[in-house]
Amino acid sequence: MTTAKPAAFLVAPSTPRFPEFPPRDDMQNFKILYEHGNVPALRRRLGSSPDTIVYCELPLGWNHREQLGMRVPDILVAFNVDRHFIVADGGYSINDHGKPPEFVLEIASPTTSRNDETRKRAEYFAFRVGEYWRFDDTGGRLYRAALAGDRLVDGQYEPIEVMEVSWARIWGYSAALNLYICWEYGHLRWYDPVAQRYLLSHDEEAEARAAAEAARIAEEAALIAEREARVTAEAMLAEAQERVRQLENETP
Repeated sequence: MTTAKPAAFLVAPSTPRFPEFPPRDDMQNFKILYEHGNVPALRRRLGSSPDTIVYCELPLGWNHREQLGMRVPDILVAFNVDRHFIVADGGYSINDHGKPPEFVLEIASPTTSRNDETRKRAEYFAFRVGEYWRFDDTGGRLYRAALAGDRLVDGQYEPIEVMEVSWARIWGYSAALNLYICWEYGHLRWYDPVAQRYLLSHDEEAEARAAAEAARIAEEAALIAEREARVTAEAMLAEAQERVRQLENETP
C-alpha cells in the first residue's frame, strides 16, 4: 500500500467537488451512530489531529469524477491524510491521498442490507479498504450475522473472528482502530483493550461529568467542614487553657 501524500503537496480541493448524496431515509444512523454519540466517542479516542478523519456518510471513490462504484460508508476512518482537504472536497479521493481509508463500517437497513454483504464488499475490496465491518442491530435478521468484518490480508479479504462474550454480547477486534467493535444488546459500542473500558456514550459522558462535579463539591464541602471543625476545636482548646490559667491565678 502506498503512503499518503504529504499535505503540503495536495492541490486545492477539486472543482467541482464530490457529488452531494442525499442522507439516508431511515432512522438507522441516528439510532445507532448519533443518538448515543458513537462517532464523537470514536473521534475523541482516535484524536482530532489534522491528519486523522473520522466521518459519517462521506463519499468515497478514486476521485470526484469517477462516480461509478462510488460509495458512502456510514463510518469512514483514515490516518495520515489531510482532513481539511477531505472535508472541503466533500469526499475522500483515493487518488489524491495515495491510499484508501483504513476502516469503513456499514449499518444494516432493510433497503441496503443485501448490497452491503455483496456488491459493497466487492467495491470496498476493489478500493483496498483495510477493514470493512457490518453491524446489524436486529441481531442477524438483515445481515447474515449481527456483527461481521473483513480484513485485507495478502491482497484478499479474510473474515475477522468475532466472539460471543456472553448472551447478546458479540465482539470483534479491529486492528485498524485498536478497539473492539461490540454488538451489545443491539447497540454499537467501542471497547478499549488498553484502558479496559468502553468508550463513553453521550449519556455516560454527561453522567461522568456530573459525578465528577458532585465529587468535587463534596470534597470542597468536606474540606470546609474539616476547617470549621479545626477552628472550633482550636477555639475550645484556647478557652480551656484560659480557664486553667484563671484557676491557677485564683489558687492561694
